[in-house]
Amino acid sequence: MLQTNKDQLGTYHEQDLREAAGSETASLGELIDTCFGFLRRQLWVLVFPTVLMTALGVAVLMVMKPNFNAVTTVLMDTHRVQLFQQQAVTGELIYETSAAMESQLEILKSEKVALTVIKKLNLTQDPEFVGSVDGKQGGWFGSHAQLSESDRADRALGAFEKRLTVKRLGITYVIEIDFQSKSAWRAAEIANAIADAYIDEQLESRYEATRRTADWLGDRIKEVGEEASNSQRAVVQFKAANNIVETGSGHGLVEQQLAELNSQLAITRAQRSEAQARLDRTEEILRSDTDGAMNFGMTDILKGEIHDTAARLRTQYVELANREADWSARYGHNHLAAINLRNQMREIRGAILEEFQRLAATYKNDVEIARQREEGLQKELSSAVSQSQSADSAQVTLRKLESSAQSYQTMYDNFLRRYTESVEQQSFPTTDARVLNRASPPQGRNYKKTLVVSAAMPFIGVFLGLGIGMLRELGDRVFRTGKQVESRLQSSCIALVPVLKDDEVKDTRSEQGGQRSDAAPLAPRTLTRNQGIARAVIDSPFSRFTEAVRSIKVAVDVNGVVKSNKVIGFTSALPNEGKSTLATAFGHVIAGAGGRVILLDCDLRNPSLSRALTPNANCGFLEVVSGKKSIEEAVWKDSATNLAFLPAVFKFRLAHSHEILASEATKNLFDRLRNSYDYVIVDLSPLAPVVDVRATTHLVDSYLFVVEWGRTKIDVVEHALAGAHGVHENVLGVVLNKVNMKLLSRYEGNRASYYHNKYYARYGYVD
Repeated sequence: MLQTNKDQLGTYHEQDLREAAGSETASLGELIDTCFGFLRRQLWVLVFPTVLMTALGVAVLMVMKPNFNAVTTVLMDTHRVQLFQQQAVTGELIYETSAAMESQLEILKSEKVALTVIKKLNLTQDPEFVGSVDGKQGGWFGSHAQLSESDRADRALGAFEKRLTVKRLGITYVIEIDFQSKSAWRAAEIANAIADAYIDEQLESRYEATRRTADWLGDRIKEVGEEASNSQRAVVQFKAANNIVETGSGHGLVEQQLAELNSQLAITRAQRSEAQARLDRTEEILRSDTDGAMNFGMTDILKGEIHDTAARLRTQYVELANREADWSARYGHNHLAAINLRNQMREIRGAILEEFQRLAATYKNDVEIARQREEGLQKELSSAVSQSQSADSAQVTLRKLESSAQSYQTMYDNFLRRYTESVEQQSFPTTDARVLNRASPPQGRNYKKTLVVSAAMPFIGVFLGLGIGMLRELGDRVFRTGKQVESRLQSSCIALVPVLKDDEVKDTRSEQGGQRSDAAPLAPRTLTRNQGIARAVIDSPFSRFTEAVRSIKVAVDVNGVVKSNKVIGFTSALPNEGKSTLATAFGHVIAGAGGRVILLDCDLRNPSLSRALTPNANCGFLEVVSGKKSIEEAVWKDSATNLAFLPAVFKFRLAHSHEILASEATKNLFDRLRNSYDYVIVDLSPLAPVVDVRATTHLVDSYLFVVEWGRTKIDVVEHALAGAHGVHENVLGVVLNKVNMKLLSRYEGNRASYYHNKYYARYGYVD
């Protein structure tokens, strides 16, 4: 796009850009070019971390000494032989669920087991686990502090946990204990000690649970025994107090009826006590453990045999658990079929819980029935007593006392039986785990971990380099390519001006740096580097730099077909972007081709171009505008190209330079220059720091916006143009200046082939 105003050519080109940006998608080739460009730009950033991490991996491989791994396997035997056939006093753990197996893995990895092994094998004195042999740790300036016993244990525990690996083999009941050590026999010894400590911990926990149950039963036996003794003692005392002597003779009908009622009442009370005990135990299970519904050992305590419905539900639950474990292992834990099985298991578990709740309701009903029956018998007994005129009230009281004594005696016998069973189990506790294979000292070292670490280091380096490269790419907020200019500024990039090295700039002294049109030749002077760059279009007419400046002239001439384009202003967003140098080189190109061209230094805040070209000038732009001097008296000309130059000379800074540029006198000057010259090139001040450029929109036909390649921030340029709409609308194009062509090939691969193709050398192109 040559310009962004509403002329026909600019409008068509702008539409083409919008359509291309909106409709075309990146092809595979463009994506590949983008990736290769990223690799070219960030090559060293990618290579350095990769080489560094690879070297680190090699060092690790050379320094790290592989360890020995010893393995012990433990089997969770769910079908062990029972020495005692009576019901277990404590609940048994069901290993069919994965949660139960995971719990055992955590027990094996627990600090309790680890500290037991550390203490048993005296690992706090082993240098492999606590460091130096004397148990000292390094301090500041080489000092050492003696480790305390707790510090030794903590250090040994940390090293122990790092070397221990515990895992379940598939879906089996086998647990693998893997321990790593620098010594083969030490690894096997510790692995076996862990298995032994785990089995001992299970035995201890079973013993402790049985002991607590026996203690509770013992306390209850004492209480019930005292109640039974008191009841029996009350019977004896009552007989003695009432002189009751039991004989073998029969009794009458009333006495027999009373005896039967007393017997039934005693039985009913015993039944109610037993039912109440079952109800209390059932409610205790439901309160203490919602999963207790799966513990059928407790059900046997409450009832003589497992309820048929609960047994059937448990069978279904076990089958579903086995199927779910199998399917989770095959198809994954989150597979729909496995999830459905777990949902069914949850429903069955709920059904079993409901069965227990119904059982509790049944027990509650039994208690109520027994209570009502007891009350009924009590009423009948009272009625019989009242009806019996000759019944001895003492006999009734005696029967009550005997019934109470019998009830307490029955409860005492039951608790005594359960206590005896718990003591038997306590004297011979059993465990579900047993060692399947004991570890033996391994024959070879384990290189797997060392090799994995070493092999992973280069990949870590690559990913690290990619991350740093991506951060560098995201932080590179400067103009690099013409596509960036067109997409961000909505203006065409008309030239890429290469940066010239010091050896490419001729350090010559001109025989005559310039002359006044009405004066004698000036004394020879030394060219500055910037002016040496500007004169490169004269010294090297077939250079890449000169060809780029010619492309600016072509863009100006093509745009001149659409509208008048005599006055060309050179500006930039910030100082030192090379606008003055390009303006001078542009003037030399036009003048060298025979065109009538004048270069004006309108950077009234900082006329660096005047100081470089005409350091001895005593009049210039201000004197011409004010009418003190004529144009012919103030203009200088270059002897080589006949380029006319109107400097800006002043002895003090101007605070209102924009007022001068916006004045009618300045406009009249530009009108005279339009009539006298083919091109009027205006070197303006930067756009961002000062407002002078905005005051020249009525003077300048088109602006050339100079952006320093790889240095000027994109947001700075966007902000500068956004604040100067009149300038932005008349921007002819953007010139990327000081381009490093070798680095440019990393951003635009086609540029490298364009400038280095041997076929272009046939047209006189030279570096």
